[in-house]
Parts: sequence; structure tokens; C-alpha cells
Amino acid sequence: MQQDVEFGIIQIVDIALRAMSPAINDPSTAISCVDQLSRITICWLSREPPKSRYYAPPHVLRLVVPWITFQGLLDTAFDQIRHYAIADLAVSLRLIRACHDIASATKRRDEQALLVALARQVLAGSSKHLSENELKPLEQRVASLEASISAEE
Repeated sequence: MQQDVEFGIIQIVDIALRAMSPAINDPSTAISCVDQLSRITICWLSREPPKSRYYAPPHVLRLVVPWITFQGLLDTAFDQIRHYAIADLAVSLRLIRACHDIASATKRRDEQALLVALARQVLAGSSKHLSENELKPLEQRVASLEASISAEE
């Protein structure tokens, strides 16, 4: 898992999806998985990107390693959970909080924009399945995320 972050992320996502299944219905486990995924993403952001091109002899490209991008990491970590959490307020709230936590760990505008887009997707998916009262905290968290990013500009 140290060498293939995506493999570990997929395992955690599988645990979260099982926890949200109607047979198990354990949102606290899914929330713990979202917390772990946000920690992993923050650690991933803080690392130095590995080389993706290897040359031997000099100037002769021999190997290209396609490392996962930030967009790919977010999709792998949160997309399925977002899809299955559309009717679960607690997990949806935690997803938006994870976006906020990750956004505060990066200063890159493109990465922050991806996190805002993810938070908006959570809100849009939940708006079809939750009542107006349940949507208010989600809307407030998305607005808080947007405000914190625009305040840094």
C-alpha cells in the first residue's frame, strides 16, 4: 500500500460502500472511511511527486510510469461514496467536510476548484433525496468551503 496508494484507497472505499449498504446500514463506519481517505489525500498532497520518466542512457526515454493525478485520486476516493451517500445526510456532511479539510491543505487553485466541484456534486445529488431542512447544513458547508477558498485569493 505504500507503493500503490490507489490500491489502499480502493480497499477503504469498498469498506465504506459495504457499510452504507441497506443490509448493514452503518454510517459511522462509512464516516470513518471518509476521514481516512481525507487523511490519505492530504498526505498525498504533501509529498514530492515521483519521477514519471526514466532515461538510460541520458536523453533516451526508456520508461514512462503513469502516476495517478489529483483528479484521479479524488475520483477513486470519493466518487462512489458520494454516489451511494445521496440519501445519507451524515455521510454527505462528512464528504463536504473532507473537501474543506483537503482544500485547507493545498494552496493550488486548480486542486481547490476540484474540491469545490466535488462538494457541489454532493449537494446536487443529495438535493433530490433529502428534505429542505436536511439540505440546509449541506448548503452551509458548501458555502463555507467556497468562502474560505475565495478569502485566500
